[in-house]
Amino acid sequence: MNALLIGLAAAAAILLLFLANAIKIVPEYERGVIFRLGRIQGAKGPGLFFIIPVIDRMVRVDLRILTADVPPQEIITSDNVTVRVDAVTYFQVLDPVKSVIAIEDYQVATSKIAQTTLRSILGQRSLDDLLGKRDEINQLLAQVIDDLTNPWGVKVSLVEVRDVSLPEAMRRAMARQAEAERDRRARVIHALGEREAAQNLGAAAGILEEHPAAMQLRTLGSLVDVAAQQGSVVAFPVPMELLQLARATRGSHQ
Repeated sequence: MNALLIGLAAAAAILLLFLANAIKIVPEYERGVIFRLGRIQGAKGPGLFFIIPVIDRMVRVDLRILTADVPPQEIITSDNVTVRVDAVTYFQVLDPVKSVIAIEDYQVATSKIAQTTLRSILGQRSLDDLLGKRDEINQLLAQVIDDLTNPWGVKVSLVEVRDVSLPEAMRRAMARQAEAERDRRARVIHALGEREAAQNLGAAAGILEEHPAAMQLRTLGSLVDVAAQQGSVVAFPVPMELLQLARATRGSHQ
């Protein structure tokens, strides 16, 4: 009787172990790639499914979008400027079977491909393009890397160049260039203002020349504005003809 109980207990333990290894549950964001005696059987999931213990082997594959930081790279641009660039890559698995059988480790491989592609693409661009055409470069990087990882069942959705570090000498040179450009714009704006003011003054002088009474009214108006200020001294111009007339009148009376 004891031997029978021990046998039943051993059988139950083996059955439980068999079921524990046979029952697989994968969440919605994963798939289980099944190998039977070394041959691919396809991907299963999500949810509950069964495999044959010992005979079948399951490899879990994450279908969520993953990120891979591209370490800072020393890059020489097409105009011979050395910059330090780092980026980040966003990718996800679209074909779980290819991602397992086509490449040993798709995450490491995608990161390495991103590094080499970053150096290759940015080395063909000038510093001005790298600083001013960031969106265009990001799209080009994503397209090139995605073409390389597509046979692995991996989709590269986005590549972002995060930071471009310039040498200190280049930063100072760019600061001087920007300052000179702002000074040039200020001089141009000032010259345009002087030109517009001269044109307006010329037009006003033409009108006053055609209407002498307007000149006198303008003079009187200026005197009224000056007189409104406290502590001001008003100097009223007197025509020389009026002074000569006054002297002549005084001489005739004497």
